[in-house]
Amino acid sequence: MSKAIRLLHGDFGRVALLEMNAPLVTHAHHHCHILLKAAGPDTIFRVSESAAPLTDDNAVLVNAWEPHAYVHNDPADERTIILALYLEPAWLGKFSSKINQALYPKFFERTCSALTPNQKKLIETIVLELWWSDSLSLDQLESMLAELSLSFLEGSDGALRQRTHFYGQGKSFMDPRIRRAIGLLRENPDLVSDMGTLATAVQLSRSHFFELFRRCTGLSPVVYANALKMEQAFQTLAEKRLSMDEISSALGFSAQSHFTRFFKQHQGVVPSHYRRQLESKKIQT
Repeated sequence: MSKAIRLLHGDFGRVALLEMNAPLVTHAHHHCHILLKAAGPDTIFRVSESAAPLTDDNAVLVNAWEPHAYVHNDPADERTIILALYLEPAWLGKFSSKINQALYPKFFERTCSALTPNQKKLIETIVLELWWSDSLSLDQLESMLAELSLSFLEGSDGALRQRTHFYGQGKSFMDPRIRRAIGLLRENPDLVSDMGTLATAVQLSRSHFFELFRRCTGLSPVVYANALKMEQAFQTLAEKRLSMDEISSALGFSAQSHFTRFFKQHQGVVPSHYRRQLESKKIQT
């Protein structure tokens, strides 16, 4: 079974050191996503249907809301240790005005990026700190994450060129029925289980709704709604106020086992393990 070695939440977003030995379903995030190999055999992600190798010399870069999946098909059951950065655009924007565009699609011009010696050294330092330190300085962690993130982002001017493209063909001119559907999904991600009702609510047939949603967003409504549901799960698990049964019910699952299966398919670990890892090691403030 896959497991989380270290999980941290903060203003920066999320940082996860994951030991992976099973595939993940196609999913998306509102974050700017950087995937790095920490140890183990080389592996592959699928990003917008293209294969993206994750190796000692290559990082995988995923744009906000870009569909991707982890592919694990090693018959020897070898485990790859992955450093996954889920970076909040607002946090990135504190370091560079250009990085404010990280929220927009196609910020990264390439899915794969060759690692420089300085990036490799920084990745090694971050991984060692996450793996072995009982506590981390928040300032130290943010400094390392900022340095590493900017090393990937500052070399790209894709966001500046793509912003006009995005507004011209996406958000500003999005079909109003799809805009309303997105609003309804944000209010109630559980509507993912009844797309027929959602399509009717915005006065579209089910088939036309799916086609138009994908055309406007690049995602199926199911993947989009599942992303919203996972973000709500991450936030609730981090807050530690509700039991697993209460979280499952709040997210619209009829049984905790269904929530557990859904979470594992998207994150690789069960939600109870995810919460324990969040609690096991602290960040110093």
